[in-house]
Amino acid sequence: MPDMSSATGKLFGMGAEFKSAKELYHAAEIFRDAGYKRWDVYSPFPIHGMDDAMGLGRSKLSFFSLCGGITGISTAMVLVYYTSYLDYPLVVQAKPYFAFEPTFPVFFELTILFTAFATIGALLAMNLLPRLNHPLFNWDRFAKVTDDGFFLAVEAADPLFTEVETKALLEKAGGTSVTLIHEDAEEAKEEKK
Repeated sequence: MPDMSSATGKLFGMGAEFKSAKELYHAAEIFRDAGYKRWDVYSPFPIHGMDDAMGLGRSKLSFFSLCGGITGISTAMVLVYYTSYLDYPLVVQAKPYFAFEPTFPVFFELTILFTAFATIGALLAMNLLPRLNHPLFNWDRFAKVTDDGFFLAVEAADPLFTEVETKALLEKAGGTSVTLIHEDAEEAKEEKK
């Protein structure tokens, strides 16, 4: 029988455990079709096709990588132009002031460097990291996720979230150990019913 927390602290959401990757995949399709927006699935390994089952689109991370690359190559062009043409114009081996061939490493390295910084920065920002603790870690059963557990959690901030209807949908999807998850560790103690 599902267990529900009796705590009265700030509610993070509701979670349920599933027996297999196939059941979790099916549950993701159910929640996608129901219109939920703030929910996620957790498993010990990647599940092929889960992005489609959750209704996720393409990642926006590549846009930030592109912006970083454009910034890097623009910085390299300004740096090379300023140093070799304006600041210290010196003709070496009959090459023009702004020669591409000898400055190619500068263009390459700054493009890669800025792309890497933009990608890592955007990745951290989009995932709201660094976050030292997540409310799901307060849920005792969630420790199984790195070994053999499959979980789906719906945030209380979701517009469709209600304790009764979300619990019913989790149970209909095949979830067991349906639990309210609270923000504070002391308030997240589970009571078996």
